[in-house]
Amino acid sequence: MEYVKLGTTGLEVSAITLGCMSFGEPSAGGHQWALGEEASRPLIRQALEAGINFLDTANVYSAGTSEEIVGRAIREFTTRDQVVLATKVFNRMRPGPNGAGLSRAAIMMEIDNSLRRLGTDYVDLYQIHRFDYSTPIEETMEALHDVVKAGKARYIGASSMYAWQFMKAQAVADLNGWTRFVSMQNHYNLIYREEEREMLPLCLEEGIGVIPWSPLARGRLTRDWDEKTARTETDEFGKTLYQPDDRVVVERVAEVAQQLGVPRAQVALAWLHRNPAVTSPIVGVTKPQHLTDAIASLEVTLTDEQAAYLEEPYRPHEVAGFE
Repeated sequence: MEYVKLGTTGLEVSAITLGCMSFGEPSAGGHQWALGEEASRPLIRQALEAGINFLDTANVYSAGTSEEIVGRAIREFTTRDQVVLATKVFNRMRPGPNGAGLSRAAIMMEIDNSLRRLGTDYVDLYQIHRFDYSTPIEETMEALHDVVKAGKARYIGASSMYAWQFMKAQAVADLNGWTRFVSMQNHYNLIYREEEREMLPLCLEEGIGVIPWSPLARGRLTRDWDEKTARTETDEFGKTLYQPDDRVVVERVAEVAQQLGVPRAQVALAWLHRNPAVTSPIVGVTKPQHLTDAIASLEVTLTDEQAAYLEEPYRPHEVAGFE
């Protein structure tokens, strides 16, 4: 496993992040394609034994059961100081007032709930899952700063939003002497590259670590375009992210993979590794081979010509994944 610094911090993370949205109990109101604890644990153990030390989950994943499963696995398979544990806050966790969002009330409540489910005193990276249009950014940034100063999180990060929103949050933190975001978890892959316009150049300039979600485009980059899975049939959010024209890019990934004699996932991830702005793509797994391919992608080198061939058919997309 390779290890890299998270942005300009001193924190060392694996060049592959284990995405934990696929771990959780469907019976708890989670995704129907999520794996329960019995099926999740061997995959978490495989990742840890392979040297992946960066695990990313969220309070909302499978109604909190993802955090519970991940926390128990960490306690059994490794020690807390050997992992970099990330979770998120924003989405609705319960009905009624203050059950969602980034108010001080919501953040203070949800960090404690996440720590309880994870069975730990702190998370390494506490991320806002989306931008909250209904809460002043000053309130959010001060609350996050207080979470860090209380020792409940060591760093803070953000996820999909406009570049101006991200920079406004950083400016507010700077003006008040509060904790800055050190990472951006955004939607980025071969068939959705809108982040190249503003967010990725901004992160590169500012020394922000980039940990893309859906680096394999919900698995579309790993299989034929028309192939169906349990996730493609039930993932309503995923259905909003891509368009029919993306088929051409998927077909080119298959061509390059055949040329190199490797699975398509390795090609798609190897393309991401080429980008100097990208720190560690977040790879969700439901099978051992998914992990094997993700790790092997670090050994795949694409030529400039191959990368250009993969990129050439891209067409602009409507901004997707911010809501």
